[in-house]
Amino acid sequence: MRFRWPTRDVWRQAPSRLVRLWRGSLQLRTVTITLLLTGAAILVTGIYMALSISNDLYQSRLDQALRDSSRATTTAQSTLNASDVSSGDGGKNLLNTVLQSVQASTSSRLVAAYRVPGQDTGVLAPPDRGSPAMNSVISPELRAKVQNGGTKQYYQSVALPAGTGDTDPGIVVGSQLTLPSYGKYELYIGYNLRDSENTLLFVQNTLLLAGLALILLIGAITWVIVRFVVEPIRVAARTSERLAAGDLAVRIPERGEDVFATLARSFNGMADSLQSQINQLGTLSQLQQRFVSDVSHELRTPLTTIRLAGDVIYDQREGFAPATARTAELLHTQIERFDRLLSDLLEISRYDAGSVVLDAEPTNLVRLAEDCVDELRTLSEQNGSELTLDAPGGYFDVPMDPRRIRRVVRNLIGNAIEHGEGRPVVVTVDSNESAVALTVRDYGIGMSAEDMAHVFDRFWRADPSRKRTLGGTGLGLAISLEDATLHSGWLQVWSAPGAGSCFRLTLPRVPGREITGSPLPLPPVDAGATMPQAAGTGSEAHA
Repeated sequence: MRFRWPTRDVWRQAPSRLVRLWRGSLQLRTVTITLLLTGAAILVTGIYMALSISNDLYQSRLDQALRDSSRATTTAQSTLNASDVSSGDGGKNLLNTVLQSVQASTSSRLVAAYRVPGQDTGVLAPPDRGSPAMNSVISPELRAKVQNGGTKQYYQSVALPAGTGDTDPGIVVGSQLTLPSYGKYELYIGYNLRDSENTLLFVQNTLLLAGLALILLIGAITWVIVRFVVEPIRVAARTSERLAAGDLAVRIPERGEDVFATLARSFNGMADSLQSQINQLGTLSQLQQRFVSDVSHELRTPLTTIRLAGDVIYDQREGFAPATARTAELLHTQIERFDRLLSDLLEISRYDAGSVVLDAEPTNLVRLAEDCVDELRTLSEQNGSELTLDAPGGYFDVPMDPRRIRRVVRNLIGNAIEHGEGRPVVVTVDSNESAVALTVRDYGIGMSAEDMAHVFDRFWRADPSRKRTLGGTGLGLAISLEDATLHSGWLQVWSAPGAGSCFRLTLPRVPGREITGSPLPLPPVDAGATMPQAAGTGSEAHA
């Protein structure tokens, strides 16, 4: 089997997958946060311990070097004081002997001696002695302190050259020696701290390995503990999802007497109560729907009889007295409204019962809108409103139920005429690649934001005192919203007090396909205008 490197898309999607995994796994978040906090604590503790050990180890070696150097210097000075050398060769040999004794007493090969500058140059004093390694590491600052320090000791941390070209950490301790007849000399002893550094590295590596092992151990323990804690939560979450999906019989298993068992009992009790209440509400809803349907059907027969009798009276109203003729007209109007109310109640009961079936067929929304405009033009003229149709797009067939969409469009136009205050009403149809839309724009009284929140409620009216021109039942917009939803479409509204309203119906070009955006804007382009641009007054206000 050949190995395949991850593609570019896999690498590009990796961050989003990690984010989803992080958000979706409580166990992962808990373990990761625990490891981070534990790692930070171990890191701080390890650094503190390493620094403390390093300082203590260095201080111990420094104290040892100072004591060793002091002892060697004292021994060398005693040897010099007991000697009796006056010739140049004797002084030279004496200095070599002293340096050899210093090396023997300190176990250090790094020894150097330099005559203090500024002394009598006429004396033939022994020359300076020192290993090349010492000559390159003694700084002028240390030499100045030793030269002016008398019998005091001074030290300096240095990097001593190693045989491989690297350097080793070290300490150089300086003090003064007095050679009889020759003056003062600077004595420097170097101590290599390579062994101390190796010890420190061993301790640091041990701390690092111990810290990593501790982090892994804590991570494993946390994973196991969190798994025990998270698993009951996962069971509760899955049970809640199934309960929310409608599986009212699902319950959480009850085991033991701990807090999760208490949670399971409480959850199951809540589920039992919800199941009981939902069943009761479902029964009441079915009874209500059946009652509305039965009442509507039962009223249909007497209403038909009353309507026939009313039509007879209405047809003969010209032979009645004026008061009786007016009564016949009112009777005829209210019987028609009652008939529409029964029809709307039956339609609403079908939606509530979920028994509505969409009878779709290819329909041109522009032609459907033209028919509705022609049908309501007489009513618009009676109310003083100019009714116009603007269709820049949408001249193609879209699968829809023409009866229901016609009802929606007629209802929207009728409401616009009723609340248009005699101002123009503009119907617009347009389309894009995913949808076809229709807007009905009036410039009448408009609605507040609070009214818009209830405009699709059943039997709701923005102004109960206003006269209904079309004798509406209060269910038109509620049914229109159900019709739009049945088509997987949108029915939306924009309105502003004094600037009119705009209702937008958006339907998908392909049934069931998601609408990516409506081809008509909402709020409309002239939102806030009191009249359309064509009327010459639309530029008075803008949103």
